[in-house]
Amino acid sequence: MSWRVVMVASNAKLDYKLDYLVVRTLDEVKRIHLSEIGVLMVESTAVSLTAYLLCELMRRKIKVIFCDHDRNPCAELVPVNGSHDSSARIRRQIGWERTVCQQVWTEIVREKLRRQRDHLRCRGLPQADILTVYIEQLQWDDITNREGHAAKVYFNALFGAEFTRSGSDPVNAALNYGYSLLLSAINREISAAGYLNQLGIAHENTFNPFNLGCDFVEPLRPLVDGTVLELCPQELGREEKIALVRLLNREVQYNGKRQYLLYAIRLYCAGLFRALESGDMAEIKWIEYEW
Repeated sequence: MSWRVVMVASNAKLDYKLDYLVVRTLDEVKRIHLSEIGVLMVESTAVSLTAYLLCELMRRKIKVIFCDHDRNPCAELVPVNGSHDSSARIRRQIGWERTVCQQVWTEIVREKLRRQRDHLRCRGLPQADILTVYIEQLQWDDITNREGHAAKVYFNALFGAEFTRSGSDPVNAALNYGYSLLLSAINREISAAGYLNQLGIAHENTFNPFNLGCDFVEPLRPLVDGTVLELCPQELGREEKIALVRLLNREVQYNGKRQYLLYAIRLYCAGLFRALESGDMAEIKWIEYEW
């Protein structure tokens, strides 16, 4: 099982040899077997890679994330064919029943609100009671936008009454960084399963290539929120980024068993796909975590 998140943060040359990722720097040469790698993050723009390595990474469905000059994620590699039967799966995806998509989205929103409420309770914040009311008020397909109302209460309770998600402060930068890591992990599983990420069940942004990933990632966002709250970042520096990357290797509960988050995400996405294909909401199992 691939589980390691490999970060390359300085000048290096990456290539492939005998099933190993070879990292060459001025001081040393390191080798990591590809079977151990779940995500490769190229954090420095001073890194060069061989095309052969990239092809092997895609063949093995290893997520590759590239960062910009500010060391923030700016792009990721997605294989053209994630599954041997991609065309059949995409045809089924296009035909997913609208009512089933709406039902799945309702359950995703319900779980997101539940996790946000539990997070506030964990911090001893009374606003958790407001989110309980929103959960009770949740309607089909969240037509009354309880998710949006809850977000304002939730973030103001965690980060202060003046906080907004549209700001450019270090807290927002850290949240965005953490969310992008979770989204990349989700995107990897969607692509590997052979589905089109552009076709979301609720997100329908014409310019967003990851609409389905944005749907699936919602219940996991509070995991990042708790880490950022504890970091209380004054800047989004290397230490803060490492702490957020380590979330992907964190142990969580899935279907009564302890799993690394990266692997739990794979199982979670598979359950969502089964629910969307069959209409059986019992196929959905949520990732359980604490703060």
